[in-house]
Amino acid sequence: MRTVLADARRGHPGLYRTAVAMAALSLVTAALVVIDQRTLLGVPLWVKPLKFSVSIMLYTATLAWMLSRLPGRGMRRTGWVIVAALVVEQVIIVGQAARGVRSHFNDDTPFDALLFGVMGATITLLWLLTVAVALRFLREPSTDRVTTSAVRLGLLVGLLGMAVGFLMPPNGAHAVGVADGGPGLPFVGWSTTGGDLRIGHFVGMHALQLLPLLAAGLAALRHRLDETARLRVVRVAAAGYGALVVLVTWQALRGQPLLAPDAPTLAALAVVVLGTAGGLAAALLGAARRAATGPTPTAAA
Repeated sequence: MRTVLADARRGHPGLYRTAVAMAALSLVTAALVVIDQRTLLGVPLWVKPLKFSVSIMLYTATLAWMLSRLPGRGMRRTGWVIVAALVVEQVIIVGQAARGVRSHFNDDTPFDALLFGVMGATITLLWLLTVAVALRFLREPSTDRVTTSAVRLGLLVGLLGMAVGFLMPPNGAHAVGVADGGPGLPFVGWSTTGGDLRIGHFVGMHALQLLPLLAAGLAALRHRLDETARLRVVRVAAAGYGALVVLVTWQALRGQPLLAPDAPTLAALAVVVLGTAGGLAAALLGAARRAATGPTPTAAA
């Protein structure tokens, strides 16, 4: 863990310090959830700032670690612009919560509409900057093919999840088929009576952390799984993860609650699960066959 934190600090000190600040803000907003009993749309007022604090903390810490894998001071300016965009976003969210009003989809006054417009601009900028980071990694050579593949695919699936957010403004809400603020799952608030676009957004964004973590876990099995097998596992997992993001987004767009899937959703889920499981099984069986036959004469030489 210390090594990861040291790499993150070296990768981009601004992103690292933002992650630390968001960790502290998470504690503050968690305390405010308990202390301040006000609610907004049926949810404790400070839950949204808390969720965004945790999300920004994870995003900036992960991105700082990723940038540590680039030579020299790669993407340093891009990282600082990302920090600025996220700070603006979080200041608006916290400020609106302090006022007791919505930060998202709020056009009650010209001032509220202006703030929501600024948030939309910063998120668009953030997505484009993340695209720039992904493109840099796609052309960056690496000796660690498994981790590099996990970082690249994590960024691509993460961008897919972030892009789900662009479906929300035209819809005018997070929820589909029902009004925002209705019954929802604990903490996350995802609608239990209609579709919710936040699900695909959330699931996709966390590919940034989960796929590199998968690569780290596979590294501990390098004596049992060769590089080819580990690389295939990462790629299959990324494909399955991306398909899951598409699936839950498709489900939400049809106004369907996450925990009440219909037959087409279940059938699509079965295809994703079976396809991913089959791909993983093929990767592991291939590794077993190569281990049983031993190195080829060329490799042995």
